[in-house]
Amino acid sequence: MCRYRSSLNLGISSCLSAWIVTAAADAPTVHVYNWYDYIGPTTLQDFKRDTGIEPVYDTFDSGEVLEAKLMTGHSGYDVVVASNFILPALIKAGALQKLDRSQLPNLKHIDPVLLEKLRANDPDNQYAIPYLWGTDGIGYNVEKVRAVLGEQAPVNSWDLLFKEENLAKLSQCGVGILDAPAEIMPIALHYLGLPPNSSNPDDYKKAEALMLKLRPYITYFNSSKIGSDLANGDICVALT
Repeated sequence: MCRYRSSLNLGISSCLSAWIVTAAADAPTVHVYNWYDYIGPTTLQDFKRDTGIEPVYDTFDSGEVLEAKLMTGHSGYDVVVASNFILPALIKAGALQKLDRSQLPNLKHIDPVLLEKLRANDPDNQYAIPYLWGTDGIGYNVEKVRAVLGEQAPVNSWDLLFKEENLAKLSQCGVGILDAPAEIMPIALHYLGLPPNSSNPDDYKKAEALMLKLRPYITYFNSSKIGSDLANGDICVALT
């Protein structure tokens, strides 16, 4: 899952994911590193059946884990799904190899708008292609949230999470937030009325202060179990 943020008025963060070929290419198996829960249930079996190549598939639950592994060199992965904002660092470090476009006939079917967005971090789309994009938002358990905040709970507003008095009450039933600072900080900036993609350090200090104030009421930061925990009732609100 790659993270491309858009300054939408609703404070939603758009996400763009990229397939990337690393320097470990020529092996009898293909080693893939992807976000947790970002592949179809039969994709690996289908791939092996159709190609005869054995996929070795590992997952991670934060972009920082992925970046650290790739930046050490010799990760052993052939294909990784990375956040687009870390592409410049990976390219500069020589952690990626260029795509062989002659082996990618379906590139012509990829949305040119997504390719253009990816060029901001990978000029000429030499190292990566879009895989997924989506949006971040708030998921909540209707009954539990109403039990804590009442019938007028601000479920259609960022106030649900970013207003301290609301979050303090919601901590009784559990609050989970993505372990993805590059996505959460733009939302915090937007909530404060600041540019989501600000380049002003002072803006980020304000967003940091807000998050530090809210931190005691957040159950955890995690990207892999947040959806299942919300579905199971282990938490009542998720920023995911």
